[in-house]
Amino acid sequence: MRIFSSILSVFILLMGMNVGNVQAQLPVTNTSADIYMQLQKLQVLGSVLYIAAHPDDENNGFLPFLAKEKLYRTGYLSLTRGDGGQNLIGSEQGIELGLIRTQELLAARRQDGAEQFFSRAFEFGFSKNAAEALRIWDKEKILSDVVWVIRRYQPDVIIARFPPDARAGHGHHAASAILANEAYTAAADPTKFPEQLKYGVSIWQAKRILWNTFNFGGANTTNNDQFKLDVGGYNPMLGKSYGEIGGEARSMHKSQGEGRPRRRGASYEFFVTTGGDTPKTSLMDGIDISWSRIKGAENIAQKISNIIKAYRLDKPENSVDSLVELYKAIQHLPIKTNWVDKKAEEIKQLIIACSGLFFEASTDDEYAVLGGRMNINFFVNKRKEANIQWESVSVNNTVQKSFDSALHVNLTVNQNNSFIKSLTVDASAKLSQPYWLAKSQENIGSFSVDDQMQIGQDESPAAYMAMFSFKINGVDFVDQKPVQYKYVDPVKGELYQPLVVITPIIVSLTPDNVLNNIVSNNKQVANPKLQLQYKANFTAKQVPVSIRIKQATEDIFVKDTMVDFETGRVYSMNISLAGCFRKDLSPVVHAEVQTLVNNKSNTYRSYLRAIKYDHIPDIHFFVENNVRVIKDEVKVVGKKLGYIIGAGDKVPEALVQMGYEVQYIQEADITDEKLKTFDAIILGIRAHNIFEYLSNKNDVLNRYVENGGNLIVQYLKSNQIGLKKIKVGPYPFIVNAGSRVTEETAAVNFLLPDHTVLNYPNKISSQDFENWVQERSTYQAEMLDTHFIMPLGMNDTGEKPGNGSLAIAKYGKGNFAYVSLVLFRQLPAGIAGAYKLMANLIALPKN
Repeated sequence: MRIFSSILSVFILLMGMNVGNVQAQLPVTNTSADIYMQLQKLQVLGSVLYIAAHPDDENNGFLPFLAKEKLYRTGYLSLTRGDGGQNLIGSEQGIELGLIRTQELLAARRQDGAEQFFSRAFEFGFSKNAAEALRIWDKEKILSDVVWVIRRYQPDVIIARFPPDARAGHGHHAASAILANEAYTAAADPTKFPEQLKYGVSIWQAKRILWNTFNFGGANTTNNDQFKLDVGGYNPMLGKSYGEIGGEARSMHKSQGEGRPRRRGASYEFFVTTGGDTPKTSLMDGIDISWSRIKGAENIAQKISNIIKAYRLDKPENSVDSLVELYKAIQHLPIKTNWVDKKAEEIKQLIIACSGLFFEASTDDEYAVLGGRMNINFFVNKRKEANIQWESVSVNNTVQKSFDSALHVNLTVNQNNSFIKSLTVDASAKLSQPYWLAKSQENIGSFSVDDQMQIGQDESPAAYMAMFSFKINGVDFVDQKPVQYKYVDPVKGELYQPLVVITPIIVSLTPDNVLNNIVSNNKQVANPKLQLQYKANFTAKQVPVSIRIKQATEDIFVKDTMVDFETGRVYSMNISLAGCFRKDLSPVVHAEVQTLVNNKSNTYRSYLRAIKYDHIPDIHFFVENNVRVIKDEVKVVGKKLGYIIGAGDKVPEALVQMGYEVQYIQEADITDEKLKTFDAIILGIRAHNIFEYLSNKNDVLNRYVENGGNLIVQYLKSNQIGLKKIKVGPYPFIVNAGSRVTEETAAVNFLLPDHTVLNYPNKISSQDFENWVQERSTYQAEMLDTHFIMPLGMNDTGEKPGNGSLAIAKYGKGNFAYVSLVLFRQLPAGIAGAYKLMANLIALPKN
């Protein structure tokens, strides 16, 4: 039941992988050393914004140096959320993968101390040049986003990760440099995007923009004539070097397999100035990063110095009084700037940390149901001696204030104070939905976000925020905490997860794709059935319910009934499309459940998807329950398939839809006796790059082919696993990471039109390559042994034709196929031609 459990992939379940720890689900804590560093940071009013294209493009060894050594305010602007990449920990693709990588970036920022920003750009897949990327993204739209972030953040220095040309290695990379450099100038120009100025920002001129040159991927763009910094120092307050912190931050990119060692020793970063003057000794040359840059704040620096001198690691509470006085002084400065607001917030957090003040708002339920009741537990404990009163607490949702409670509690040391408040979840409250997914994309290049204040944000605000009001030494302080779901796991201990606002009824219609005309082994398969499930999140007796299956705007199935709803109960029914599916309408159908409760009619058509991994908080989002009906006839031959999971994909689900019996194969199953029971064996994407045992078992797999089996290997990223060369197939070939066809509309040439793979059991034509998504082929085969035949040719615009997208070799009685065609993307997208091609590969005849 896809809507009522997480979509942890079968990959993890089968392989028993643990992709991380649970630190992302624990409250932030501050040691005395942390507090001391934050006190020092109060003296630094300098900021850096790092700009690149994707999650994992950031320089993870450099960001902690900026944030924790130099104590600059440090931000990373990733233009995209990484939606178009591959997933090494599960089967999520597209926006689901973007959601995972968003949280992985936030997990990395929790390690290195930087802030995270995004533009509205969608990562539509690999791009070979910046011109294509900027065209698809809509250059002016994304440029406006970068300018907006600069104007809000006001960085003193901007650093681009890549050059604006082919050396960047990816069209998105080069485009990010082009946009960064243009935005550096545009942000200071009042004629550029003037509409932004009415939202409280002003024009901003950074002092300089630099390119952080690099030496990786076979390209060395550094030289000793460039400005350079040693960023590999050791911080005794943290007990780590910045290379160690960088390794930990980099390792948060688990969906990309970016685990890295903790590096120690000197590590140099090099820079080329692309705008402004060139630094000589420091990134901040010529920039006043002291309190002198704030008019009227001349005495603030001395106050901070006095606090630092008097600070005691064993008694941080002794600094509360002087911090409160500092806070009052900041509040009385004659002008307000970003830095004044930022430093006031930092001082407030230091007061809370020094006093050991812990407070939270939590629920026992993961979900808050619109119109239902919710209990919130408010908890406060002052763990150090300080003059603090808990004045009040209120809760706001994204629409309005839910309640406000006056308390006036004098807090005593280490005394727990708590109470529970029950409130009604406003029926008009917003559902828990990532803000960039609230509207459908208007084009493939970017998300649709209309609220200017949301642009650039890392994620949506919490569904409910608790506002805690305290009086400390007579001064009022208000701090907010998200209302979170809190629970105790018997293995992992106490955990916190986001509170999710959901509808009273959640509707699921499965599967995502339905083959409506399957001929299996020369026999017509009965019309498939859809499974409708709807879950009640409330209790009511004898509720009139109308269940409807719609195709376009037409009802093609209607059932009216009376239902006794019980909270948490799932109601199911199977629906046949026979006799009701209309070929003259859109091939997409969806389900609606209409209810009448208390004379009020409501219609529900969305299901809630959950993504859960240990290294990031749980992710929930609503998706319309659309099912694509594939009308083309698809013929299949064979019955039993073996599947070896790779980096995670949804191919096995498609194979089941085609009528095959699919069995997952693990290392222990790769024996002659076991393999001979399968008509064909399919390896998931990048399987050989993940599991060394596949190279070790290559002889067994080759014997399977020799004895009459068909072995289908989906793309490899390279011919290496670690430092070892991969053994794959009976004959040699090279995988070229740079050989790919990224234009999903690229013409496909039938080089061997009479070959079986293009004719049996399905006749393949050019129509079968229509409506493909993202790309045609990736990591194509080259330098192939003469036993291989290549039936297809294709190329991107302006490039030479290539034939490495599909390579087939006879071996003994069977066949080996290397498939870099991205069937793993096309099958979930419901592309009929992909189903036909896969069926033909499985049916390659014995020799």
